[in-house]
Amino acid sequence: MTVMRKISFELVPVPPFRLDLTAWVLRRRPDNIVDRWDGRNYRRVIVIGDRPTEVIATQTGSQETPRLCVTVIGKRLPSNAGSIVTAALTRLLGLDIDLKEFYRLASRDKTLRPLMRRFKGFKPPRFLMPFEALVNGITCQQLSLSFGIQVLNRLATNFGQAIETPQGYAYAFPRPMDLIDVKPEALRKLSYSCQKARALLDLSTNILQGGVDLDRVEKMTDGDALKCLDDLRGVGRWTAEYALLRGFGRLHVFPADDVGVRHSLERWLKLGKPLDYESTIQLLARWKPHAGLIYFHLLLYGLAKGGYMA
Repeated sequence: MTVMRKISFELVPVPPFRLDLTAWVLRRRPDNIVDRWDGRNYRRVIVIGDRPTEVIATQTGSQETPRLCVTVIGKRLPSNAGSIVTAALTRLLGLDIDLKEFYRLASRDKTLRPLMRRFKGFKPPRFLMPFEALVNGITCQQLSLSFGIQVLNRLATNFGQAIETPQGYAYAFPRPMDLIDVKPEALRKLSYSCQKARALLDLSTNILQGGVDLDRVEKMTDGDALKCLDDLRGVGRWTAEYALLRGFGRLHVFPADDVGVRHSLERWLKLGKPLDYESTIQLLARWKPHAGLIYFHLLLYGLAKGGYMA
C-alpha cells in the first residue's frame, strides 16, 4: 500500500481577499463535487504527474492582510508539486489579481458601490483549464444551473481521477485524455444529449490531436478568439463568451446570453422590462472595462438571494 505524502506551505493573495466568496463563484451550487467548500476549507483534486492529488486551502488573517494555508496530499508527490499547486490555485482563486481600479470606479458610482461593498474581497476565478470552461459551457447550455452542475458531477465521478479522503472519494475534473475513448452512449447515460456528447468528445479529440490549440486562442484578439471557439462543434456565442471570461480570464467580457445573470442584472437595477443581449451590452458600457467583474458580482448576488451561500 502506497503511503500518502503531505506538504504544506503558505500563499499571500493580493488584498483584499475572501476565500469564501471566491470559492462560491467557482462552486455556483452547494452540491458541486469538484470545487468543494465546507465553510472554512476550499478543496479540489488536481492531477499531478497523472496522479490525483488533494489540495486544501484555508484562509488565515483578515481580508486586508490575507494568507492562505495550503496542504497538498497525494501519492509520490514530485519535487515540484508545490509550484504546480501554487500555479493552479493562483489561477483558480485569482490570487494575483489586483482590483484597485474596479474599486475606485465602484466607489464613485452610487449604483455599483453597494454591490462592490457587499462582496469586497472576492477575486475573479478561472477554471483550471480552458477545456474545463468549454465543457462547463457546453454542459449547461439550455439547462438550469442546478441541473447542469448535477450533470457535471456525473461526468467527474465517471471519468475524473479519484482519490480517497477522510470525507470519502473526491474527483478531479476530467481532462481531454480522460474522455478520448469514451463512447457517446456513455455520456447519454449521464443526461447529455447526442449533440452535447459529440461536442465534448470532438473537443477532447481535437485538443489531443492538435486540431484545436487553446494556448493559441489565449493570444488572439476577442474577435478572433470568439470566431475560433464558435467554429467548434456545440459552441455558440454564449459558450464562447463564457469561456473567454471563465477560462481565459478576459474580465471585460460579459456573457450577455446568460439568462440567469441577466435576470439578476434586471433585479439589481430594478428595471421595468426584460433585457436582451444588445440592451445588456449597452447597459454595461458605462462600466467598461469591468463587465466581467459585474458578471461575477451578479452571480454572487443571485447566490445570496437564492440562499445558497447560507
